[in-house]
Amino acid sequence: MEAQQASPDSSSEECTVLEALPDKGTALICSQHKGKVSVLYCLACENSVCEDCMNGEHAEHPTDSLENIVDQQLAALQDRVDSAKNRLPQIREAVQSLREILQQLNSQRSSIEEDIHSSFSELHKTLDTRKSVLLMELEVTSGLKQKVLQAQLDTLLQEEAAINYNCSLTGEALDGENKAVILQTHKDVGERLRDLASQGLPLQPEENDQLDLMMEIEGLRKSIHNLGTIVTTNAVASQTEASGEGLEQCIVGQPATVIITTRDKSGGLCKTGNAIISAEVCTPDGSVADGEIVDHKNGTYEFQYTVKKEGNFSLALRLYDQHIRGSPFQLKVTCSPDDSPPTTTAANAASTGSSDGGARKRSAKSPGSRSRQKGVRRAGSLFSTPKKRVNPIEDDLIFRIGTKGRNKGEFTNLQGVAACSEGKILIADSNNQCVQIFSSTGEFQSRFGVRGRLPGQLQRPTGVAVHPNGDIIIADYDNKWVSIFSSEGKYKAKLGSGRLMGPKGVSVDQNGHVIVVDNKACTVFIFQPSGKLVTKFGSRGNGDRQFAGPHFAAVNNNNEIIITDFHNHSVKVFNADGEFLLKFGSNGEGNGQFNAPTGVAVDVNGNIIVADWGNSRIQVFDGSGSFLSYINTAADPLYGPQGLALTSDGHVVVADSGNHCFKVYRYLQ
Repeated sequence: MEAQQASPDSSSEECTVLEALPDKGTALICSQHKGKVSVLYCLACENSVCEDCMNGEHAEHPTDSLENIVDQQLAALQDRVDSAKNRLPQIREAVQSLREILQQLNSQRSSIEEDIHSSFSELHKTLDTRKSVLLMELEVTSGLKQKVLQAQLDTLLQEEAAINYNCSLTGEALDGENKAVILQTHKDVGERLRDLASQGLPLQPEENDQLDLMMEIEGLRKSIHNLGTIVTTNAVASQTEASGEGLEQCIVGQPATVIITTRDKSGGLCKTGNAIISAEVCTPDGSVADGEIVDHKNGTYEFQYTVKKEGNFSLALRLYDQHIRGSPFQLKVTCSPDDSPPTTTAANAASTGSSDGGARKRSAKSPGSRSRQKGVRRAGSLFSTPKKRVNPIEDDLIFRIGTKGRNKGEFTNLQGVAACSEGKILIADSNNQCVQIFSSTGEFQSRFGVRGRLPGQLQRPTGVAVHPNGDIIIADYDNKWVSIFSSEGKYKAKLGSGRLMGPKGVSVDQNGHVIVVDNKACTVFIFQPSGKLVTKFGSRGNGDRQFAGPHFAAVNNNNEIIITDFHNHSVKVFNADGEFLLKFGSNGEGNGQFNAPTGVAVDVNGNIIVADWGNSRIQVFDGSGSFLSYINTAADPLYGPQGLALTSDGHVVVADSGNHCFKVYRYLQ
């Protein structure tokens, strides 16, 4: 190493340089005392010094061996390097997360931009259509008036001409004073003149000239001025917090409540709603309890849930798919308040680990319009039979497949079900991030799926369908797209990326189009297999063309689309263009009522089979929505059924999510 020369004005604090000396290697050389090697370290000045320095200005300063100090600082530097490097995985994870958020943000922006153009294009078309209708109406209305008035005018002009003509003939006879002409004129014209003089004529107008245009321009202008809103918040998960007794404990079968308060990056309270919040309650083995999130529109949200059995649970609360402060929380569920030992929020904050399963729902309803029990499973429904079962169909359980686990033929929170003409049964195994395939007799055949957020990977698959060409279509809830695989499970393509917010169920219509039920967006999308959007319909609400957490879809022989509307406790039917046709169902436990419907299928006769999640039963309706019967599941009761399908041999397959299995029942069509 080359020697570093000290500058002429070097101070005593800079009195050492590196220099190569014969037989001494690289050493610290004192610049104040040429040729002297620094072997000590002045602790007061924090600098290396030679022996001559210690006899001079550093004589009274404490010192230590330079070698010891170098070793200490070397160790300290290494510790700091290691500490800094330990931050790199966190930084890389944060960078990856931010890149994903930026990508999703750009996708959302592009999607919304397209929606804005599309919406205003539709408005232009609507305005042009209305313009044409008004012009046509003007033409027709004025034409009818003109026809009446013109006919009246023509009649009067004809009468005028007849009178003038006959009067002219008579005048010539009178002026000639020819008696023979007068007699002949009286004979020929006199009678006619009398008729003309006495004939009733339409002398009063038979129409009017009123043609006015009434246009509510100002109201329309105001509506257009306020048309559309870009909805967002500044809420971040790291600052958002939760409170309430439901964070720590609850009683079996009784609703528990948690209040979620959203905050921005500085900790300030967000004062608007519409944040995307998800909640899940699950046991260590993956059992899941659903609930409802109510948006108070002031930055706070209420999560209400009911758990059906006692034990230790995990309560995970997420904002934009990220855990909020302290999440996941430890939850103790007991049979009575006395059984509940006190817990602390600190223990909850220290808890780790949660299942990825569970329902993710959010509601945009105002506090004044919501029902506190809405969308929550009742205490008795999941274990007892409904109160009003009349004239049951004598169907039996054929077989059940599955237990809790991650191996072949085992499930963790299974959701969607599909059956194909080849006799295969497909199960969307949500928390195991895969699709499992069985024969019609329940024999395991294969499975595919790898957890991840890249194309071809799965992150909580919830819906599955089979295209007529054999392709397997999967709704990937957390990846926010729909993946298409070959019949052998090889990835082919994805669709809906950037448009979908939380695809839950998928189906295929008579045209081969892919129907996607977006649970979060409360919208039904229809795509071509190529990914081109055909149409979409629905929004959040309780109207006929609105949804509140829709789940699954089915298509009948008329190519009509049937949707289960989870929080509205109803089933709705639309045509292929998304026009509303009918709905049926209401909240309750009676025949034809629902407590949050999920899976749906249609038989060859057009009858509609619905999985009644909260009441843990399967009901059958005719094509007009009239209750027919239910499938007898008393021998092996369901616990929160999800997806539903009909096999090629006419049996009903249902995903019994709470029991971690699927069941096949006889079904009398």
